[in-house]
Amino acid sequence: MNRRVFVVLGRQQGTGVLAAPGLVLTSAHVVGDAHNARLLDPVRRTTRSARVLWSSDRLDAAVLEYRGARGSVLPFKAVGTDRPIPGCEVLGFPRIQRYDGQKPDLDQFTCTVLPSAGLLRRVLTVELEHPPVTADEGGPSPLAGLSGAPVFADDGLLGIVRSVPRGRGHRRLECVSLTAILADEGAGELLSPYMALAPVTGTHPHDRPYEEEYADAVGAAYRRTRIFGLDELGKRASEWDLDTAYLSLEAASRERGTPAVPQRIDDLLASRPRVLLRGDAGAGKTTLVWWLAAHAAAGTLGPNLAGLNGLVPFVVPLRTLRARGGDYPPPAELPGVAGLMVDPAPEGWAGRVLSAGRGLLLVDGLDEVPADEREAAHAWLSRLLARYPRTRCVATVRPFAVAPDWLGSERFEELTLLPLRDADIQAFVAAWHGAARLDGDPDGNLADLERDLAQQFRHNPTLADLARTPLLCAVICALHRLREGFLPETRWALYSSALQMLLGVRDERRRIDAPDGIRMSVEEHTQLLQRLAAWLVRGGQTEFDREQALHQLARALPGMPRVADQGGPDKILTHLLNRSGLLQERTDGVFHFAHRTFQDFLAAKELVEDDQLAEALRHAHDQQWHDVLLLAAGHCTRRDLPVLVEGLLTAGAATRKRDLKTALYVLAALAAQHAAWLDGVLHRRVRKAVKSMVPPRNPEQGDHLARLGTYVLPLLPGPGETPANMVGSVTELIAMIGGREAMPYARAFVEAGRADAFANKWDDFPLEAFAQEIAPYVTSHIPLVVTSTEQMRLLPDHPSVLLYGDFSEEEMVHGLDGRGLQRLGISANTRVTDLGFLQAMDCSRLDLLYLGGRLRSVNLEAVTHLRALRRLDVMGGTDLTGTIDLTPLHCLPDLKVHIRGVPRRQILGAAAFGDRLTVEDA
Repeated sequence: MNRRVFVVLGRQQGTGVLAAPGLVLTSAHVVGDAHNARLLDPVRRTTRSARVLWSSDRLDAAVLEYRGARGSVLPFKAVGTDRPIPGCEVLGFPRIQRYDGQKPDLDQFTCTVLPSAGLLRRVLTVELEHPPVTADEGGPSPLAGLSGAPVFADDGLLGIVRSVPRGRGHRRLECVSLTAILADEGAGELLSPYMALAPVTGTHPHDRPYEEEYADAVGAAYRRTRIFGLDELGKRASEWDLDTAYLSLEAASRERGTPAVPQRIDDLLASRPRVLLRGDAGAGKTTLVWWLAAHAAAGTLGPNLAGLNGLVPFVVPLRTLRARGGDYPPPAELPGVAGLMVDPAPEGWAGRVLSAGRGLLLVDGLDEVPADEREAAHAWLSRLLARYPRTRCVATVRPFAVAPDWLGSERFEELTLLPLRDADIQAFVAAWHGAARLDGDPDGNLADLERDLAQQFRHNPTLADLARTPLLCAVICALHRLREGFLPETRWALYSSALQMLLGVRDERRRIDAPDGIRMSVEEHTQLLQRLAAWLVRGGQTEFDREQALHQLARALPGMPRVADQGGPDKILTHLLNRSGLLQERTDGVFHFAHRTFQDFLAAKELVEDDQLAEALRHAHDQQWHDVLLLAAGHCTRRDLPVLVEGLLTAGAATRKRDLKTALYVLAALAAQHAAWLDGVLHRRVRKAVKSMVPPRNPEQGDHLARLGTYVLPLLPGPGETPANMVGSVTELIAMIGGREAMPYARAFVEAGRADAFANKWDDFPLEAFAQEIAPYVTSHIPLVVTSTEQMRLLPDHPSVLLYGDFSEEEMVHGLDGRGLQRLGISANTRVTDLGFLQAMDCSRLDLLYLGGRLRSVNLEAVTHLRALRRLDVMGGTDLTGTIDLTPLHCLPDLKVHIRGVPRRQILGAAAFGDRLTVEDA
């Protein structure tokens, strides 16, 4: 808390507290009638000017704008009892604590809040446990300088000190409560957006030390992660610090009113209190959950996610719950559900955290819950969030495990993790090899291997397409190193080679010969693991305990006498855990495969070899089996593959659910693509089935079809054959497939007058081809969405542009000046802090300005120079005080303003606009 307290230098010296990002609360008599005050930060030893945003002599309170401070929001508290509340504290800079003459230093006082004292005068009264010192008669109070000091109950702010009444031996402090401050309209506009008041009936002195201990435990559990392919190195290199391993992935939102443009997940999470995050296997969902937990607990998230700093993360790994057979946890069990190495929490601690709006609920793996149990998971999550509505939440799930908008009733927004871009792959390659060098480079060739692999990715699109998730990129890095530059060409060969590396070559390279007395071939390892994997898939599980594993091994070993002669199930299990690299211990006595993909790959192998394809096909309606069915294609013989493809076609024809039918026909086509040879008649049946699913009727069907890539392009109807209400879904699918192969199909719609459908799809096509063949034909009032400086360089003459992303002011001025823009949008930009750069551009024809959400701040003073402006749209952006100030725009009488996603109480100067202002909820 001491990092939140400042010396305030105004008409006199006082104290201030950082109550919310950029907002310091202090006493009005400290700043007087000045418009600014000086703030001394004792930790950083810096002094900066702060503007007075609001001041009330009646309350003796003021709010200052301090642009240098971006701390998290303090929990706001209100007295909720008439009984004394002991264990509170006051932090400030009183006269008595000064040193070296007049230099202020921080002091700390323990105290009791007396709710009934000063009740008639509506004064919050505090009594110190001990008097500070006997004052000089007639001299200043030893507590002078404490005005504006925060009164804390646990970690919540109750109010600020305003005076020290005489006659009480300097033991009494009279304060103004947050309840009174927030009741004032001016202060309420500034502060109430951040936090509602939570009642306080007592203090809990054990909460704060426990919270610090809990944060340490979260850091210990989630600060490091195992990176595939590095476990063949030393322990130091096999476990990566998440700061090194974490790659800020891209995601997309289908949020209404914004283009579906890729954006970094950190930016998307910043202003979304509740998120359902969809992503493929190995896409990085769990890594993101761990990264959020570790950094939120430590308070080390960057500016975009600073609002999560100081929140208490509760990680709920649903796969672990399933393995333990446990129920969904009530609040009291949340701290222990992830198996952290920490003592039990004080009674009621988790509930108090959630009630104060300081909880960050991270639910990992909704797809790990069997389909028939997901409604129970939904009900648990709904009840928990209904009880604690200010809890932030991120839940992860596979792309098609739950229906679209499954948590929409709970106000969740859906995001989808996107495949790695080429630049992301290059960044991952550099990070992976950097981690590999942690234990040295005995062969002296890591730098050469890194350069070679980076070069292969740049020049081999097929290889890059195999590396679109962090898991697969890591697999390729490991295999490239092991094989000294030679790599498999298909996904199935990639997995098979990875298993070969983990189960056989690894120990040979390290010259390890049966350290536990067990010698097993790669195939023997595989046979045992695939039986275990198939058992997990059949049971809808991903984790198991030791007893369950021993039971499965005991059933398999009689058929493997050479292995059984070397030891019983217990010894063999220990060997698999120690040597295979595929099994990991998640928590004490609970194990799982290193990644779900390997479990599914091995389960598919077992089902094919055991002639159980019919069993797998009986589960074709269950999304959890879809990856298994697809991976089975790589294990099928020439005799088995037609059985699999025909079975998927039959299952698709049997369902009336178009989403499921599309998914199954797409699986059949993907399996058929894997065949070295497949009967031509069956190929035609697959093609006909897929064609019957186009055009897609909803985004989910489009996502399924896009998995087929260029295969589906010739099956799409042309512009003259596409019903008017389906044009959008066809053009969206063309853009999702993208690339040079999709250009002729996009061009056909452009020539038919449908270029506007691609206005926000530049990223999906070759940049120069798009600039020459699509962009010039977009209607003038439709904005071209520009996401890179290279696109800005290629931008044709077009009067409407939306800049999406972190462009600098210099880049925008250089790229847009002289274009005679009529419509300009700026969105998702965390680098721009005001719009002054517009004055350096020719904006004489600018008629519409759009400021999209996720901007770091919105300062509208520069807009007054845009004399041609007739419409201003603002979506979800505020300035550092959490408000939008329209007052400077009163000089533009013809301007109409539309604001979305900002509560009306946060809009200043709105009355003067009358019906020229419209405000819409998010």
